[in-house]
Amino acid sequence: MAGRFAPRSARAALPHQAAAPPLRAAEPSRDGQALRAAELSHGAPAARAAEPSHGAPAARAAEPSHGAPAARAAEPSHDGPPLTREWTPPGPLDLRLVLGPLRRGPADPTFRMVADGTFWRATRTPEGPGTLRVAARGDRIAAAAWGPGADWLLAGLPALLGADDDPDAFVPRHRLLALTRHRRPGLRLLRTGLVMESLIPSILEQKVTTDEAYRAWRHLVRRFGTPAPGPTADLGLHVMPDPRGWAMIPSWEWHRANVDAKRSSTILRAVRVARRLEEAATMNLPEALTRLELIPGIGPWTSAETLQRSNGAPDAVTVGDLHLPGIVGHALADHRDADDEEMLALLTPYEGQRHRATRLILLSGHTPKRRSPRMTPGDITHL
Repeated sequence: MAGRFAPRSARAALPHQAAAPPLRAAEPSRDGQALRAAELSHGAPAARAAEPSHGAPAARAAEPSHGAPAARAAEPSHDGPPLTREWTPPGPLDLRLVLGPLRRGPADPTFRMVADGTFWRATRTPEGPGTLRVAARGDRIAAAAWGPGADWLLAGLPALLGADDDPDAFVPRHRLLALTRHRRPGLRLLRTGLVMESLIPSILEQKVTTDEAYRAWRHLVRRFGTPAPGPTADLGLHVMPDPRGWAMIPSWEWHRANVDAKRSSTILRAVRVARRLEEAATMNLPEALTRLELIPGIGPWTSAETLQRSNGAPDAVTVGDLHLPGIVGHALADHRDADDEEMLALLTPYEGQRHRATRLILLSGHTPKRRSPRMTPGDITHL
């Protein structure tokens, strides 16, 4: 990956996370042994009965033939009283700015913001599915959580809302960034501590329009995920599938979601070693990038987009993006045709904080005007 990374110490683990041992290329994955058959049949439309997972409330029905809706047992709803917590942030906090990067489109089935300023998030934690509701109450943050992952979500609330972030480490060298930081004092970089929930949608966004990626994410999560715990029926929240659930998606369902074989195969390779990839959440940035990029199909763009969310990495600058170099070049040097190399050169004064610098540039609204039509979305569903 182009550019240099400032040396940083490894982050402290979130609850239920252990320090990660080095990855051995030849080490077999327990996830991979259970899922190898599913991946090998990825290109074949033949259906077979799914084996029940240990501890599931009911066995899955046999996978359908072409055109039939998938049948699966629903998980318990956990609609009882929530666990609650209040937390006082160390400084100004804008929930929309902090949690916004988790939202994958306006109808993301895992994320909602309602009119009263309350944020809802459904995710799969190491303890199981969980739903988190977060709202500002004066200078405090009130949170409630449902499901098996409720304790884990509440324990990680400060990190999620940027308690580990240090905005004062950023020293603006351009007037535009100084003004934007002054106008957006509530910006903090979140840290979810969860790799796969950001990695899979980032893979879906590879080399397609955002609308295509968002539609694919909605289709797959609603069809193969599970309803989120808690009072979420009216919101339509779902928890994404677990690694085995992703691996059991038939090839024709990827096709219906308009996901080509390259992206779906990358997801299948990633979920086979999901446990090892999750360990990247406790690593420093260079080691975490290396861990993710061991998977064929995961490059610097995808790994940076993932670690910006899972690790709250302030220096995880996105390279390989179609638009970002031109936006940074226009904002800092009035050069809208900048490439990755020039973008990294312009961001050199912000070494260690380059992701924060690009966030501030995007929030400034100082972006070049369009000179050509939008990229035409692709569609393989009719093939």
